[in-house]
Amino acid sequence: MIARMSVLLFAAGVLIASLGVPAQAQEAKSEAPSISAYDTVFNTTERVMDVLATADDSTEEGLTSYIGALRGVMDDVVDYRGFSRAVMGNFASKRYYMSLSDEGRATLRDQLEAFTEVMSQNLVETYAKGLIAFAQAEIEVVKPEGAESASIESVYQKIKRANDEPYSVEYKMRQSKDGSWQLVNVIIEDVNLGDIYRSQFDSAAKKYARSLKCESNDSACFEQVVQSVIDNWGKEG
Repeated sequence: MIARMSVLLFAAGVLIASLGVPAQAQEAKSEAPSISAYDTVFNTTERVMDVLATADDSTEEGLTSYIGALRGVMDDVVDYRGFSRAVMGNFASKRYYMSLSDEGRATLRDQLEAFTEVMSQNLVETYAKGLIAFAQAEIEVVKPEGAESASIESVYQKIKRANDEPYSVEYKMRQSKDGSWQLVNVIIEDVNLGDIYRSQFDSAAKKYARSLKCESNDSACFEQVVQSVIDNWGKEG
């Protein structure tokens, strides 16, 4: 179980390093042939492993430097806001947003920005520490047998560490209008990363809703619920 969760941490690191593409990169892609879904996963894996190769978590200074280096990679490519909105689930849906008053909508927008900041910091620090275990791992991105033909593709990766059973990771890729590929989910055997985060947010929201005794149509109460989840994200075991 511990080994599988470590693999999940590594795959998540690749996921969050591939969630978005910076504007300059998108402009460059529009002028050149787009790379494949396989190439996107392969190149991202290489970037993450390059950072891991020089990582040193034996001292506080070394750990801080490593986290900063990984953050530098991630900040270039991660759509933190889009990822955070997906984690918030129904609380950030268009239907819920449209049901609110103008004041409520403004508050929800502010909460999304606040959660994005909290989530980005939590993601970087959590995965930076978890990824350390994979500095010496054998990682193979499996080249597809046929040409890619759909707007949604799966790319498979095999991860093997000494004394561990190999794990197969499935990266769900979606092609954007500009031809670039973005990772939308990761599945390691029966573990779905997207579902894990949404479930965490939903469980926390239900707990605070019970505590505050929210009625189903009490938007003010659910506003407090969302704020409580944000304020305590990553702080509760």
